[in-house]
Amino acid sequence: MRFITAFSIALGFGGFAAAGDAESTSHRFFQNLSALCGQSFAGRATDVEEATRSLAQERLFMHVRECTDAEIQIGFHVGENRSRTWVVSRTDAGLQLKHIHRDENGRPEQLSFYGGMATSNGTEWRQEFPADAYSKEIFAAAGLEQSLQNIWSLEIGEQEFFAYALTRPEYKVRVAFDLKNPISPLPSIPN
Repeated sequence: MRFITAFSIALGFGGFAAAGDAESTSHRFFQNLSALCGQSFAGRATDVEEATRSLAQERLFMHVRECTDAEIQIGFHVGENRSRTWVVSRTDAGLQLKHIHRDENGRPEQLSFYGGMATSNGTEWRQEFPADAYSKEIFAAAGLEQSLQNIWSLEIGEQEFFAYALTRPEYKVRVAFDLKNPISPLPSIPN
């Protein structure tokens, strides 16, 4: 009986340590991302599918423009289109990634605020965010069934590059930004 109790306690502590490790790595990832605050970088599409081939022809920029202890907002510019913002938030449940799309007047577009919570297997340099229930609901309502299996990832390559990727079955797009060569910040659509 003592063996079973000791084994149960060890399992309980092991589960607690694993949860603590996930929280710790997500905290370190958030800190690594915070180090980019106030900076802008040029990027390029490194992996694109036929459906997004035009992305490879565009000038791509990111601007880590607003940072607090709980949230980082990153403007993503595709050519002249400044409508996209990636928002990484620290929540009680872990890291969350949301995508905000705004019109030229700063109003959220109909397909906006989608994203998900980070999985528990993230590292201080890379996090993955499968589509959450809200995202699946708005994708289904918009007839975007292929997006129900979206997984977004953010990666910081040892301060050499930042990468954003979207994958789902039979689809992948990845954009990498050069962190070694910051550029002048670009104007964004107001919030």
